[in-house]
Amino acid sequence: MGINSESDVVANLQIGPTDRGMVRIFVEADGTEIPMDFEPQEAIEIAEEIMAAAQQAKAVKRPK
Repeated sequence: MGINSESDVVANLQIGPTDRGMVRIFVEADGTEIPMDFEPQEAIEIAEEIMAAAQQAKAVKRPK
């Protein structure tokens, strides 16, 4: 499955700080839980990548 492949999988996404000073991205789908912890600077870099991708996605002309 690639970045452009669509999927019918439904997932729950939670993002927040941990009590150990990390940022956790928690994904739950089909009974599977994936906790991913990041140093604050890593989380900022991820956020910047998401913002850049969102800007690029806004520029894509979608078929009507």
